[in-house]
Amino acid sequence: MGPVSAEIEIDVPRRRAFEAIADLALRPAFTDRFVADFHLTRIESKGVGAGARFRFAVGPRSVWTDTVIAELDEPHRIVEHGRCGRGNRIPTTTLWELTEGPGSLTRVRVSYWTEPSNPVDRGLELLTAASILYERRWREAMRRLRDQLESGELGSRRVALAGGNAQATGIP
Repeated sequence: MGPVSAEIEIDVPRRRAFEAIADLALRPAFTDRFVADFHLTRIESKGVGAGARFRFAVGPRSVWTDTVIAELDEPHRIVEHGRCGRGNRIPTTTLWELTEGPGSLTRVRVSYWTEPSNPVDRGLELLTAASILYERRWREAMRRLRDQLESGELGSRRVALAGGNAQATGIP
């Protein structure tokens, strides 16, 4: 599938937007309309190697997905690689690109795609019109990201971490 993409302009400095997107513990705050059962796979939720597991609940399907931050080109680009589907057999990629606009305006673009090698998986994506539904959900998530970043409420909606040292992670 894909790539599907969504783009939005946010009135915050690029570094602030980058830090929010690169922190997986904040991800459910703006993707919770189509992401369920989100949990971190590592104690550290930021930086290369940070990972999460969740269900993409889009359309008639609910697909388990893993994602790991593979590359950070601060403050321009974040690349996540993962796997989804039955037995995690479908590779996925999520690419976040941030560009500066005039003043404190930041343009954020997210692209998401899968690379199923199995004809059955490809057929399911086509039958369920997955690309249309995913693109719609990503556009909605980008609007929620913009609203929460501009209002300053995004940082208060971190995912709590079970186990680990709460003081070391900064979670109260």
